[in-house]
Amino acid sequence: MKVFLNGGGADIQAKDAYKKLNQIIDHSKPCLYIPLAMKQEKYDGCYEWITGELRAIEVPGIDMVRSAEELSTKNLNDYSFLFIGGGNTFKLLHDLKTSGSLEKISEYINDNGIVFGGSAGAIIFGKDLEACKLADVNEVDLQDINGFDILNGVSILCHYTNCTPEKDEESKQYLLELSQHRTSVALPEEVTLFVGDNCVEVIGDLPYYLFENGQIYVKNEW
Repeated sequence: MKVFLNGGGADIQAKDAYKKLNQIIDHSKPCLYIPLAMKQEKYDGCYEWITGELRAIEVPGIDMVRSAEELSTKNLNDYSFLFIGGGNTFKLLHDLKTSGSLEKISEYINDNGIVFGGSAGAIIFGKDLEACKLADVNEVDLQDINGFDILNGVSILCHYTNCTPEKDEESKQYLLELSQHRTSVALPEEVTLFVGDNCVEVIGDLPYYLFENGQIYVKNEW
């Protein structure tokens, strides 16, 4: 397993994570970009963004899917890594589940596949979407909000400390209450967790925040 959980940052905020990504991928294969958290009418702009965002990643090209159904037909082993972008987390998880793509991605990462998830693309790898309920609207009426759970029971919130002071305080109080029965991590945009088979590495100069048993812990290591 090689999964990057990025707090929603871009460009310089994610430079150290991109550096590690570039070190471990197969440079002979393209990247597969999955923008399904966004609305379809924004996909052209998403592709323009990703080509600039990954300019330092040495791959022969970037393919982009435009639907979960298209994703379900892909052979993921044809790609050096998957990049799952941000947007509405409930829409993203809904589309992956209804198309059968969730199982495909799970098999891919368990077979040593590499995934870079940013914001919504990171949150879905947590236990469930409980931690992001204040940040996202469940417009698709997703009932099963369980994610990939690669952190063994920990839910994820992104963009923490990058919003307004009022919004960050609201998120803090919500996660403290949630921590009575659910452990969560809150990631600033400048922080990426790299999840390997037997370890979790914290990439970035800032700490992340662990909410557990009604307490908040500021941490630099997993």
